[in-house]
Amino acid sequence: MATFLYRLGRFAFRHRFGVAVAWLVLLVAAGVAASTAAPAVPSSFALPGTEAQRAVDVLKERFPGMDVESASARVVFRAPAGHRVTEPANRARIEAMVAALKKSSAQVASVADPFIAHTVSKDRTTAYAPVAYKARAVALSEQSRTSLVHTVEKARGGGLAVEVGGSAVQAEDAGSGMEVVGMAIAAVVLVITFGSLVAAGLPLVTALLGVGIGVSVIGALANPLDLGDTTSTLALMLGLAVGVDYALFIVTRYRTELAEGREREEAAGRAVATAGSAVVFAGLTVVIALAGLSVVGLPVLTKMGLAAAGTVALAVVVALTLLPALLAMAGKRIVGRRARKRPVSRASAKPTVGARWARFVLRRPLMVLVVSVIGLGVLAVPAASLKLGVPDEGAMATNTTQRKAYDMLSAGFGPGINGPLTVVVDAQGGKDATRAARKVTSTVRELPGVAAVGPAAFNAAHDTAVVTVVPSTKPGSVQTENLVRAIRASGADLQHVTGARTMVTGLTGMKVDFSRKITGALLPYLGITVGLAFVLLMLVFRSVLVPLKAAAGFLLSIGAALGSLVAVFQWGWLADVLGVDQKGPITSTMPILMVGIVFGLAMDYEVFLVTRMREAYAAGQTPHEAIVTGFRHGGRVVSAAAVIMTAVFGSFVASGDQSMKLVGLGLAVAVLLDAFVVRMAIVPAVLALLGRSAWWLPKWLGALLPDIDVEGERLHRTGGALTPAAHARREDAVGDRVRL
Repeated sequence: MATFLYRLGRFAFRHRFGVAVAWLVLLVAAGVAASTAAPAVPSSFALPGTEAQRAVDVLKERFPGMDVESASARVVFRAPAGHRVTEPANRARIEAMVAALKKSSAQVASVADPFIAHTVSKDRTTAYAPVAYKARAVALSEQSRTSLVHTVEKARGGGLAVEVGGSAVQAEDAGSGMEVVGMAIAAVVLVITFGSLVAAGLPLVTALLGVGIGVSVIGALANPLDLGDTTSTLALMLGLAVGVDYALFIVTRYRTELAEGREREEAAGRAVATAGSAVVFAGLTVVIALAGLSVVGLPVLTKMGLAAAGTVALAVVVALTLLPALLAMAGKRIVGRRARKRPVSRASAKPTVGARWARFVLRRPLMVLVVSVIGLGVLAVPAASLKLGVPDEGAMATNTTQRKAYDMLSAGFGPGINGPLTVVVDAQGGKDATRAARKVTSTVRELPGVAAVGPAAFNAAHDTAVVTVVPSTKPGSVQTENLVRAIRASGADLQHVTGARTMVTGLTGMKVDFSRKITGALLPYLGITVGLAFVLLMLVFRSVLVPLKAAAGFLLSIGAALGSLVAVFQWGWLADVLGVDQKGPITSTMPILMVGIVFGLAMDYEVFLVTRMREAYAAGQTPHEAIVTGFRHGGRVVSAAAVIMTAVFGSFVASGDQSMKLVGLGLAVAVLLDAFVVRMAIVPAVLALLGRSAWWLPKWLGALLPDIDVEGERLHRTGGALTPAAHARREDAVGDRVRL
């Protein structure tokens, strides 16, 4: 592989303008295709194989006029302290508001008057008006959303509090502006790492171009392939992350080759051959992790994973072809002005920070290993209490109208009003639907955790009934999930008596099944992802223990990151500091997405760092010398990549939205721990303790595995375009020449 990539790098270097123009043409073509393609069909929330989804399918079939995915809203009114919403003045304002809502949009299907629909609290301080729309929430027009909010704003005043929640309300932008700070930190880190604005800009340029093409292609194919309108989200985030990392690795190696005295074209070829090989296999591990999301069995996650995997693969190709072309265009500016002026003979042999750290670990490997593992283990302890759920409006920032409406409803009607359950009684097949619905209603009413049970509503054929159940606890709570289980268990018993099938659905029921499906898929996903990556890393390192150590270290960092999330978001530790105003379960998709994203980045760092060690070991260095060499060349760049990702992810912690805080904190902590504790401490400590055994591979297995020559050993044997001065330079000086 190294030989092929060497030729590819030199080809792109020589044909720099042709390669650059080809990529620009591809970017323009993809952009035009995306802009002229039919718009993506909004993503639908489907849970194949779950009871909630089966109930939804029954409702669609038996109640043709009912669309359970239609947009809805609830406008909530609260009287001033000491007053009631039933007072003439307040009632008149509420009725005028209801009339205005009916005229606010052509997509409005109905608006219920609280005084007719009996949606007034017992103490008469709170009321709400349900609003139903003809369109689904994902297809609701912007005009309808805007009109709803504007109508609510006009009704405020005079002491009457008016807020609105529901799927029809456009989520407010909870961005804090800190994302810009994160990108600024990334730019500063790149400049410090390279000492050159040109070198710092190349990773950003190539990453943006790769993501631009990838997202445009997704947009162009979204409609014909039914990719949905949210498929590009993960592709955008991961494409930028790995795009910067891959370019960073190759640019760093290119500067190292220049410092050794090689001509620029030769340096580009060798950089692509060596660091490029690491990029290829690091990219493959990310692709495996993302494609593995299909194990969950959720169409939305499968499409997101495959689209993101394609974008990552594109980032690899961009790094291997466009980057050497840009390096050719950059010329000597790829190295900082001070370094260009420094004579070759004056290169210092002073060890780098990475080399000094490696030698420290080599002197105390057991102590470093024990302290690191215990530290990660302590952080992982809270993960044993991990509870998964799907966030609702109660997790939104307290200054949003949705959160205010949520709190007003909870105070006036009880927390369960925000997450009613829909119980479907399927009596098709000649059974007595009325008797079955009556029996289900009376049984459910007696279950613990039920606040209210509505009357049964039948379809035209009178063979299916819908019963609304209001829990006494808030949505997403363990008690509400237990109630769903209890209703389903009682329904199974009642089927023997009534002959009718009872199913629980609704938004809350769907969320319960969604969490359960994600939880059940987590271990198989981990097994498949880590297992395939183990085989891939065994090919890269030609070792059994190194890939095993890489996988074990990743599991430690993920466990510690999940433990940190539980401590903050479930237990409330540092909640005030981080602005978390409501404790609750962790978003169901967080662990599995964290595994996919962090696994990819972790293997990036592992492959780039350890391939330099493997390369040095294959060249004849002792295991300890190889560890120092790996850190001298790779320590600085891995640290820079990790700081960049931590800064970008950490910027979301300042968001006002709790879901964004969760994502930002989880990914930032995971990347930080994996890079600086696992890769920088545990990896060298384990390799030091193993010695030559770290690179052990059974002969029979070595004969079966193809020799892909990731470290470019064949290139070393064939020599290269070295200047005379390069042969006289020691390797230590090389590392310091490029400040790695």
